[in-house]
Amino acid sequence: MAESRQDGMNYAPQGKPAPVVRPGEFVIAAAALDHGHIYGMVNGLTEAGATLKWVYDPDPVKVSQFREKFPEARWAASLEEVLADPEVRLVAAAAVPSERCALGLQVMDAGKDYFTDKAPFTSLQQLESARRKAAATGRKYAVYYSERIHVEAAVFAGQLVQQGAIGRVLQVTGFGPHRLNAAARPEWFFRKQNYGGILCDIGSHQIEQFLYFTGNRDAKVLHSKVANYNHPQYPELEDYGDATLLGDNGSTHYFRVDWFTPDGLGTWGDGRTFILGTEGTIELRKYIDVARSPQGNHVFLVNGDGEQHFEVSGKVGYPYFGELILDCLHRTENAMTQEHAFKAAELCLQAQEMALRVAAEQEV
Repeated sequence: MAESRQDGMNYAPQGKPAPVVRPGEFVIAAAALDHGHIYGMVNGLTEAGATLKWVYDPDPVKVSQFREKFPEARWAASLEEVLADPEVRLVAAAAVPSERCALGLQVMDAGKDYFTDKAPFTSLQQLESARRKAAATGRKYAVYYSERIHVEAAVFAGQLVQQGAIGRVLQVTGFGPHRLNAAARPEWFFRKQNYGGILCDIGSHQIEQFLYFTGNRDAKVLHSKVANYNHPQYPELEDYGDATLLGDNGSTHYFRVDWFTPDGLGTWGDGRTFILGTEGTIELRKYIDVARSPQGNHVFLVNGDGEQHFEVSGKVGYPYFGELILDCLHRTENAMTQEHAFKAAELCLQAQEMALRVAAEQEV
């Protein structure tokens, strides 16, 4: 499945191959093809040198479509066949969100690392069970927070922050609008028990970025709210959400996520991030520069040296995937620490749990 600029569910960036291992040195499998992000996940891993051996899903249509893109993948008869293969080191999966944790526990019990689409959990109880399993097995529960790790503008912004280009980061503002494209969505997408709520789901990207750009290990959710403003035909859908957080180091965060991308936009969402530092600012226009450029990955830097605009598509790459492979081989944590992945999930679950529900039409 090719990268789709119109549909975020099937957004699957393709980068330049940058293998960190030889063919056959790091064998992976794909399972649970419920969300189109599985294509981006496997793209990233195979471009970094992983060898895709198996694919499994109970739906033969999904498997057939997947093998059109990745014909090298063998069609497994069952998940057990995948988990019993000693060559497989990691299983990448994009299950229904409420089912991601149970699958991960099964994968880790089989002695393999797990790479799941976000959101990795739909309840704090699931998170705690994964924390216990990771500690008991030593296996990884890695998470595909794609709006940072699979966006070159965000990768480049991280490098600028680490180089001190804007000093100490004080505040991060994130906007994550998405196109609903309701007719193409599966039934589970509209059931809150399955998707977890908008802050749990697409809000997880925003909180992960805040922790990363500010260097926070923990934060507190100060306020959050959700609404179904304009989709009464889907009563369990939340089409809007926002939250404010305070990090342990004093930096703050505000983000807004929604399902209101207009049909006239040339991509699935005008995702933007603003980073305020003591010595400058960074703005990311991730997927488009509205009415100016249909291309994404624009980074705007302003600091004591002046104003700079970087167009970084095809220039930065996606180092996370190679780092994850090496982390799995060497049991290191250079791609993303386990606690960082879990903390971002914990905070989005807390934001969801405490969110004020706004009525579609409030009395004035």
